[in-house]
Amino acid sequence: MMVPKFQGCLGPNVYPEVPEGGWGWAVAAAFFVVEICTYGTLKSLGVFLQDLIKEFGESNSRVSWVISICVFIFTFTAPLSTLLSNRFGYRPVVMVGGFLISLGTTISAFTSSINEMYITIGIISGLGYCLSFLPTVTLLAQYFSRQRALITSVASSGESFAIFAFAPALTTLKEHIGWRYCLVVIGIFQASVIGCGILLRPIIIEPVPVKEEDKADKDSLKQLQTVYELENEQTRTSISSGVSRGSEDSGVTSLSTSNVDLRSAGAETKALMEWEVQDKEGWEPSASTPPAPLKEKDEEGMAEVGPLQPSSPKLLDFSVLKDSAFILYSLFGLFATMGFFAPQLYIIELSKSRGVEPSMASYMLSVMAVAEIFGRLSIGVVLNKVRCRKTLVLLGCVVLLCLVLLVFTIVWEFWGLVVCCALYGYFLGTVCSTHIPMLAEEDVVGIQKMASSVGVYVFIQSFSGLAGPPLGGVLVDVTGNYGAAFYSCAVGMGLSAICLALVGPAKSGMFQRQSREEEKGESAEEKEKISHDSEQPDFLEVDLAPEDSPVRQAVDRDNASEI
Repeated sequence: MMVPKFQGCLGPNVYPEVPEGGWGWAVAAAFFVVEICTYGTLKSLGVFLQDLIKEFGESNSRVSWVISICVFIFTFTAPLSTLLSNRFGYRPVVMVGGFLISLGTTISAFTSSINEMYITIGIISGLGYCLSFLPTVTLLAQYFSRQRALITSVASSGESFAIFAFAPALTTLKEHIGWRYCLVVIGIFQASVIGCGILLRPIIIEPVPVKEEDKADKDSLKQLQTVYELENEQTRTSISSGVSRGSEDSGVTSLSTSNVDLRSAGAETKALMEWEVQDKEGWEPSASTPPAPLKEKDEEGMAEVGPLQPSSPKLLDFSVLKDSAFILYSLFGLFATMGFFAPQLYIIELSKSRGVEPSMASYMLSVMAVAEIFGRLSIGVVLNKVRCRKTLVLLGCVVLLCLVLLVFTIVWEFWGLVVCCALYGYFLGTVCSTHIPMLAEEDVVGIQKMASSVGVYVFIQSFSGLAGPPLGGVLVDVTGNYGAAFYSCAVGMGLSAICLALVGPAKSGMFQRQSREEEKGESAEEKEKISHDSEQPDFLEVDLAPEDSPVRQAVDRDNASEI
């Protein structure tokens, strides 16, 4: 097992490669708690829906704006969270986020109107959710590679455990102390996010230099190639010098001159080999030591790229918006978000409207939560074993989730609702636990761009989070049927499936265009090189040509002009 170099008790961890564990397990535990205090709490607020309607005398759509504004701020400020994390680090950002979550939820207990809750839970807590969630999931993805999908799925199940426990617990608790003191208890519990932020130690990957034994064969091949190129160059030079002296027996003259030139080439090659040995041993070459000759193409590459150094991520990278695959994936997230929050908000009232006892209706959220745990765990195992595009597995889950949302609108009996809640929870777990970590896959943007692109992705989702619950509330107020809210969720999920299905073809098409452009560039270089070589006359043709031949006269004129 690899042992990191610890720089201080809470300093960054330095690993030679992605550790697949190590301090990542502590980060996973922190993410589990953050999930409980963010998404878990947010999706459990539907327990207080009727209490807020009666307390403030508002409609369903007006009360649902509390959740919508919170989700909107949660996702809209994602670029700010990314920028602050890249600028100040993950730990202070998450700790500030935990403080804001606790503050917003606690002072919501003392509000006197729904407009004030728009500010407390909607804006203050929403901003805290963003500053806590995104940095934690981003750092967790950096500690794992092969097991990233599985670990993220397990850690994100904290949301499901929270819904399973909070729904019946808060229902019972508010009957004894009221909904206001319930919010105070939740706010105090959410302060634990501050402690989770302390555990977020940044990770630094410093690859171990390749051993000299492993590089021996490559170095020898490079040296032989360099010698071969020098001999060819010197041979061409010697041939040209023989022609310029007007030798009648060009073969003998060329060979003798070539021997002299090759001796000088051997000296250069020896100096080259000595310099490379010094470089491998870590010595500093002196100013008089000739550097190894590089190919023209390599020199251009080094000038553009420079030395290989660990580059810091951009504070905010909007260049991913040029990637058609990322655009389609972001549209998938935009439409899918419409089905993430409204069902949990309205499932209790839907159950009551269809004859389910109020004491049993709250357990619908618990059924969703338990099924969601199994969904999160199973999708992690599946994604670790499949060999096809992982976006195709996600697509299948999205299509099935869309069908389940449609079934909600036609089911009227208790056990039918239980089955629908179980299926919805299962497939929701598969989608929610993977749609953000899926950005790290090469099918979308890759791990190198994830840290800077996740903020842009969640920012695009924000507009759907703002419109989803109120749209469902408007449909409920107009139709008087809580099942109408599930229609908008099903439509959004169907549109997201279409966008996700186009991600693979868009990514393949982009790679094909890039490969075609590279091939065109290489073929153009080869043609230019061939045409350049064809312009030079063959030395045998020059040596064997008569004195009055056009070829010999052309070469003599070139040599005379050079002199």
